[in-house]
Amino acid sequence: MMTVRVLLFASYADAIGAPEVALDLPAGARVRDVLSRIKTMAAGKRIPDKPMVAVNQRYASDDQPVGASDEVAIIPPVAGG
Repeated sequence: MMTVRVLLFASYADAIGAPEVALDLPAGARVRDVLSRIKTMAAGKRIPDKPMVAVNQRYASDDQPVGASDEVAIIPPVAGG
C-alpha cells in the first residue's frame, strides 16, 4: 500500500467536503484508480465524469501510474463565455 496526496477543486472539493485527501492505494495504482476512489467517496453527489487530472503538476492520462510521493490534482472542466 502507498499513500497518495489528492488535491480537489471546485465541485470535487464540495462533494468530498475537503480541498485535499490522502488515499491509501495498492502499489501499481493508476490515475483511473484515484478517480474511482474519489467517485466512491463522493457517495452519489453530482461531480463531472471527465475531469482534468495532473500528477506532480503535469497533465496525466487515466493510464498513468501514481506513486507514493505523487501529488494528484483533480480539476473539473471549466466553461467560459
